[in-house]
Amino acid sequence: MHSDSSSAANAANTVLFEDVSKRFGAEEKSFTALDAVDFAVARGSITGIIGRSGAGKSTLIRLVNGLERPTSGKVIVDGVNVPDLDEAGLRALRRSIGMIFQHFNLLSSRTAFGNVALPLEIAGFDRDAIRTRVEPLLDLVGLSDKRDRYPAELSGGQKQRVGIARALATQPKLLLSDEATSALDPETTQSILELVKRINAELGLTVLLITHEMEVVKAVTSDVAVIDKGIIVERGRTFDVFTRPQHPTTRALLSGLPGSKLPAALASGLRPHKTQGGRVAVRITFFGRTAEQPLISQLIQTLGSDINIIAGTVDEIGGEPYGSLIIAYAADDATCAKADEFFKANGLVAEVLGYVS
Repeated sequence: MHSDSSSAANAANTVLFEDVSKRFGAEEKSFTALDAVDFAVARGSITGIIGRSGAGKSTLIRLVNGLERPTSGKVIVDGVNVPDLDEAGLRALRRSIGMIFQHFNLLSSRTAFGNVALPLEIAGFDRDAIRTRVEPLLDLVGLSDKRDRYPAELSGGQKQRVGIARALATQPKLLLSDEATSALDPETTQSILELVKRINAELGLTVLLITHEMEVVKAVTSDVAVIDKGIIVERGRTFDVFTRPQHPTTRALLSGLPGSKLPAALASGLRPHKTQGGRVAVRITFFGRTAEQPLISQLIQTLGSDINIIAGTVDEIGGEPYGSLIIAYAADDATCAKADEFFKANGLVAEVLGYVS
């Protein structure tokens, strides 16, 4: 039974972390970078791992390609436990894993074509085979006309596209992205993320994306794990985690997204307790069917009083509609009770932010 369940898990997932811990240094001065991590990367998904600097993200990704070995636990990639591999096994594994980096890591002495060709040359491909493989990749990333340009002649976005093409050269099953958009401007970041989504869809490639940027996670991932001080504190479908964050770290990371941050004037005037004749400020989260209904007008009718709309945004997470609206209404007990009943009846997530005079 255990063997069957393990086989099923391996078939469904490209990467499995099973009770993985990683410590650095001698026992007395050791530092725990990862602590009992259990996490799966579904085959064919774009999965994000997000956390602050120093949370353990880069250590996690280095375990996948064998650049680090866990102190304990299993790191299973495509059915193989990476720590069990010898050097020959690791070389074979790394040919099935593509990697894109924050700072591109291109060779300045090689053209775009030459950089993409490098892993194929190392693998022993002949000239014709390399050309047959590299030219379609340059076309895929939109750089056919830049094949003979050197990195110094390319923009940041173009350099990253070369890096992506190079990562795909060995036809990997898994693509690792370590802060790949952190050095890019927002417009270029968006174009790179669109490219990653297209590669995932067209090639069926599993993508494991490490980032500290919630906007990146929101834009491309289907699943996400939140890591804090080496521990996975929350995980699930990106839409579920973003619309119903359970852990304080997740809420803190989400607070910087548009529509989540309170206007300065409101934030400075919020009080923790209600005052006579004051109003309560509430953030309402809309998703699914509720994002398309006239709920505010219905809420006004239910409460029988005015509502101030303070801030709001409408967006998509994983192709599903999502909205966040900050409103204020009378803070008396009767009005608040009616509002709470309305929110529950309509499947809305409501968070009291504080009270204003």
